[in-house]
Amino acid sequence: MICENLKEVEAKIEAACKRAGRDRSEVTLIAVSKTKPVEMLEEAYGIGIREFGENKVQEMMDKYEVMPKDIHWHMIGHLQRNKVKYLMGKAALIHSVDSLRLAEEISAQSVKHEVTTDILIEVNIAGEETKFGTDREEAIALVEAAAKLPNIHICGLMTIAPFVENSEDNRKYFQQIRQLSVDIKEKNIDNVDMRILSMGMTGDYEVAIEEGATMVRVGTGIFGARNYNI
Repeated sequence: MICENLKEVEAKIEAACKRAGRDRSEVTLIAVSKTKPVEMLEEAYGIGIREFGENKVQEMMDKYEVMPKDIHWHMIGHLQRNKVKYLMGKAALIHSVDSLRLAEEISAQSVKHEVTTDILIEVNIAGEETKFGTDREEAIALVEAAAKLPNIHICGLMTIAPFVENSEDNRKYFQQIRQLSVDIKEKNIDNVDMRILSMGMTGDYEVAIEEGATMVRVGTGIFGARNYNI
C-alpha cells in the first residue's frame, strides 16, 4: 500500500512542479509518520524515504532509537519548552517555533549540547484560533529577535493552512506566507535565510507547491488514515 501511495504522491508532486515551472528537486517530501508503527516507517524507508515528520517528542525519540541513523527527523508538532532538550542533535529541523520563549529555550539547549539547531518560524497565516503559530504582523519581529540568539539558525517559515474541502481555498494563504518570506528575505537579517517554506499537507500540497512550497508534509497520502486512538 505504501509503495503505491508513494508513487501516486510522487506523480502529483512532479505534475505540480511542472505546472509551476519548477524542478522536482526544489521540493522535499516529508512523510508524516505520527501515530504510525515502526513497521510502516521501515517499509517507507525501504522504498527510499529519508525525511520523516513527527508531532510528539516522545514518539519521535522512540522511533529515532530503532530506525536507521541516516533519517532526517522533522519536529512538526507544537513543542513545549520542557521537551526541547530531548531533540538536541536529533531533529534535523524544528518546524514549529511560534514564540520567542521557545526560540530562547532551543538556543539555550543548543548551546548546552554544543550543537546548532535549524528552525522554522510557524505562522498562523489564516488567523485560526485553534491553531498555534505567530500571526503575520508579529512574525517579522519574532524572526528579528530569534535571529540574535546563539546556536540556532532560522531557515524559513512554516504554516498549517485551514482544513478545507477544496484545496483552492487555501491558495490565498500559501500566497500570503510566500510573500511574507519574500518580505523577510529582503530585510537581509543576519542568521536568517528564507530557503525553506514548509506548507501543504495531504489535502492541499499540490496547490502549495504551485505557490512555492519547498517542503510538503504528507501523512495520510502515504500511510493511509491516521489512528486517533494513540
